[in-house]
Amino acid sequence: MNNMEEKLWQYIDGTCSDEERLTIAALIENDAAWHTAFNDMLQLDNSISNISLDEPSMAFSYKVMEEIRGQEATKPLKTATNTYVIGAIAGFFVLAIIMVIALIFSEGRLSIANSLVDVRLPDFSVPKNSGAIKIFFYVDIMLLLFLGDAFFRRKRNNTIAKSV
Repeated sequence: MNNMEEKLWQYIDGTCSDEERLTIAALIENDAAWHTAFNDMLQLDNSISNISLDEPSMAFSYKVMEEIRGQEATKPLKTATNTYVIGAIAGFFVLAIIMVIALIFSEGRLSIANSLVDVRLPDFSVPKNSGAIKIFFYVDIMLLLFLGDAFFRRKRNNTIAKSV
């Protein structure tokens, strides 16, 4: 855009100072090039201001929201776990538990590959009516009830969701 066009747009928009306004008005009256450019720009400005903007219908946002609700909700990402790794970890713990139980029942003597290994577990005695044992069993019972409740609620919610 050249200097003449910038000044004319400022004149049309009304963003120029009073001195510039008087100077540009005099140029429009006296100079034919300025007068022609001013008329062209004024016609362009009028045609642009007469254009009506297209607006979406009143139900547009409602239709968009209904379309979004209709789409299937994205499922949370699940990590792919290797079942062999989980099986190996579970096998290790099961084997460790079996070995501890075998040591307890064999009174500390374990035969491995035809050699007798003498392993002594430390003596550990807890009185049968101890408060620690009672608290341990109460906490275990509460945890069992909590987990059972969560399991049955999940099972019930799944059947309700499937029936709807």
